[in-house]
Amino acid sequence: MEYHVALRGSDQAPGTAQRPFRSISRAAALAEPGDTVTVQAGTYREWVSPANGGTEEQRIVYQAAGDGEVIITGAEPVADWQDEGDGVWSTEVPNSLFAVRNPFAEKLYGDWLFEGAFEPHLGEVYLDGKSLYECDSVTKLRDPQVWPQAKYPADSLLQWYAEVGSASTRIWATFGGKDPRRENVEISVRPYCFWPEQTGRGYITVRGFTLRQASPQWAPPTALQEGLIGPHWSKGWIIEDNHICESKCTGVSLGKEISTGHNEWSNGRMKGGTQREQEVIFRALRQDWHKDNIGSHIVRNNVIHDCEQAGVVGHLGGAFSQIVQNRIYNIHHKRIFHGAEVGGIKLHASLDTQICENVIYSSYRALWLDWQAQGTRISRNVFYDNLSEDFFMEVCHGPYMVDHNLFLSPMNFRNMAQGGAFVHNLFAGRFVVRPELTRYTPYHMPHETAVAGYSNIAGGDDRYYNNIFLRDEDMGNEVVPMTFFEHLPLTPREQLNDNGERVMDGIPDNSRCYLHPVGLGGYDEHPNALHKQWWELTKEEIKAMIDSGKPFHPEQMALPVGIQGNLYLKDAVPGAHEPNAKVYADKGLEIEVDPASGKVQVHIVNPELLRAAAPTVVTTNLLGRSYHAEMRYEEPDGSAYRFDRDFFGKQRPDSNVTPGPFELSDNAAVKIVL
Repeated sequence: MEYHVALRGSDQAPGTAQRPFRSISRAAALAEPGDTVTVQAGTYREWVSPANGGTEEQRIVYQAAGDGEVIITGAEPVADWQDEGDGVWSTEVPNSLFAVRNPFAEKLYGDWLFEGAFEPHLGEVYLDGKSLYECDSVTKLRDPQVWPQAKYPADSLLQWYAEVGSASTRIWATFGGKDPRRENVEISVRPYCFWPEQTGRGYITVRGFTLRQASPQWAPPTALQEGLIGPHWSKGWIIEDNHICESKCTGVSLGKEISTGHNEWSNGRMKGGTQREQEVIFRALRQDWHKDNIGSHIVRNNVIHDCEQAGVVGHLGGAFSQIVQNRIYNIHHKRIFHGAEVGGIKLHASLDTQICENVIYSSYRALWLDWQAQGTRISRNVFYDNLSEDFFMEVCHGPYMVDHNLFLSPMNFRNMAQGGAFVHNLFAGRFVVRPELTRYTPYHMPHETAVAGYSNIAGGDDRYYNNIFLRDEDMGNEVVPMTFFEHLPLTPREQLNDNGERVMDGIPDNSRCYLHPVGLGGYDEHPNALHKQWWELTKEEIKAMIDSGKPFHPEQMALPVGIQGNLYLKDAVPGAHEPNAKVYADKGLEIEVDPASGKVQVHIVNPELLRAAAPTVVTTNLLGRSYHAEMRYEEPDGSAYRFDRDFFGKQRPDSNVTPGPFELSDNAAVKIVL
């Protein structure tokens, strides 16, 4: 059956094309497997909570009719503003306006949310659909100052403040000289736009909508992970062709439900956050976290922007999913609050998840995979203009595959994991490579949720084949210290410690990272995959090592790396494991990025440096198995990888292939626009 919804309709109507419903929620209360809900153009101010899910054979489809923009918003308009002088305006709204919770009374809260200058609330004030900046007093509104962390400083001068009483909420705001009585001014009212209140509503398609202005709570991996839109712990959703923006925290949540744990670390502090996250995983396994029940979602061809925590977030519930062909930008650009769950895409337990053909830019951090990235593939994505780094892999054991990506921000990769394979990428920024010996995280049986074991991160077990490294403008070879979370190198004090090292203010050794120049020098202390490894030593050899005074702690010994066929331009640093690397002073190619238009241009000006520079096509057999999971680098269905097609699908030769994302067939200069 097909239900129709239009602003001219009535919820007492039968929902036909001639007599449509007025609200999407009315159709969502009735739709059953096989039904379609078609929504005509207009603005729908409601939280759509589907009462039922579909089945794999009979989905429930919610779709825009195609007669114009269909907006589902969590905001309500406010036109009754009083001029308070000095550019400050005020309004008062009844608390009855907030049916679920008053976002101006609720503070952001949860595990891994850091302390800031003040405690922000879930509420927002919007001018022409764009959120203003919260401040912590009316007095500051009369002399607004630029928020120092803001990516767009001028925008931060538009600010608001609220006080909540027993019956009403009073809001003060500045609008940059505009009269809010004559402008489109709204406030956030609802936590979600499209989100089932109950779990287990699977096989739903949401297609072609503009979803905006919701106030979901901070979404750590150890709590209910709310989002502006999300499947809320179910299976088989398709979220495609939507415009998703202006979420207080997260745009799309593929994350966990509440019963397996909800901010127990923040609430109790009796156990560490890592221990609490381990407990969440085992609770989920005892319940229904299995491929047959949870995950396998598709998030495809959406535009996602202006969300302050993440464009896409998920723990456990996003396993076996596809996140493809999305444009994600301006994530965490206001920076009023911060925490350990911020990214264009931030996933835990991305088992067999495919993150492909996305463009992620102008965000704090682009892609962050944390815990249990196994069987994950990151392919044909474009990353640029990201403040912290393009890609952060944290405490995962692999195997995970990273191929045919363009990493173009000043810092490309923060590696606190192991078991990665990097094939045919273009790296134009710096790396952090470091172990994490104090945290033990799980790895899984291949292509399953079942846990196979736990280990810490000694580092290594990585492979780099057929990549291009393009040196940045900073030609220094020094390794620069920085902190675990921050994006800027630290300035050391002049004094030295007992080892003759410069001291960094307040930074313990286990919180330091070291930023390496463009290239693979960060792996110089790792063993080479071609050499004999510690686990191959005989008992006599181990005894001789110990007798000689050398430490032997296998759980702390870095794993080997395999490096071959890479190309280093503008004197990028190859590292010790590729002694015959091809290193050139010539840049070979030029890159232009324009965040304002969302365009990237790659000019290959010297193809002769690139063509046929790598010896062979990379395959699953070449990559082998990851150390801990003992799993092959392979597709989710178990089939082998063979990287014989480039970024655009062009066939590569069987040998003497072009490193990097693009295969070149001749020596003619090439201009590529992405």
